[in-house]
Parts: sequence; C-alpha cells; structure tokens
Amino acid sequence: MFSVAVVEDDPITLDLITDALETKLNATVYPFSRSKFARDFLLQQTSNSISLVISDQVMPEFDGLSLLKTIQAKGLVIPFLLITADPHKDLVVEAKKLKVSGFLAKPLDMKDLINKSQKVMKALA
Repeated sequence: MFSVAVVEDDPITLDLITDALETKLNATVYPFSRSKFARDFLLQQTSNSISLVISDQVMPEFDGLSLLKTIQAKGLVIPFLLITADPHKDLVVEAKKLKVSGFLAKPLDMKDLINKSQKVMKALA
C-alpha cells in the first residue's frame, strides 16, 4: 500500500496532484490545503503509515521545510518531495541538509510528479 500526504494551499493544484497519484499510482492520498492540518496529521503518523509526503514550500502557517523539520524532530523517516516555484540556492542547500528526496518545479508537470513518486516507491520496495 502506497500512501501519500499532499500539502498544497492551491485547491486546483491539490486536486490535480491527488487525481494523478490516485489514478496513475493507485495511491491512497491524504490531501491538505492547510499546512496546519497537515502538520497535525503528520505528527500522528509513523514511518510505516505514510510512504511519502509531497509539500509546497510557500504556504501560510507552515512552509514545506518547516513540515519536514517537524516530522524529523518526531523521529519519522518519510521520503519528502518539495514543490517550489523558486528553487533559489539557500532553499536548495537547506533542503539537501534536511535530506529532501527531490524537488518538483512549479508549474507542476504531472509526469515528473509521477516519475519522482515512483522512484520513491521503488526505493521503499
């Protein structure tokens, strides 16, 4: 079973990601348009209950790297794909320090999303 938490504050993008993961990968998707709710959900998880987190970087309340730090502080080891429209050097350096599994550029390419998600799945198998 492949389960993905998706955190994206744009509802249309969130729907597109959810649909792509459900139809192409047969994944169970937990979509969140508010990072606060995603954070609360992630803190209830174990490393075995969620296969992947896909999160936008720029959001109200908590940004993507803050969510990653939160789950890492709890001791969870969950692959993490970061969505960003602005992959500036400081963000990339910080993300690599936190062991982000990969980046997805905005505007999102659904093929890229599926390919990177599949790579994570294969690494878990």
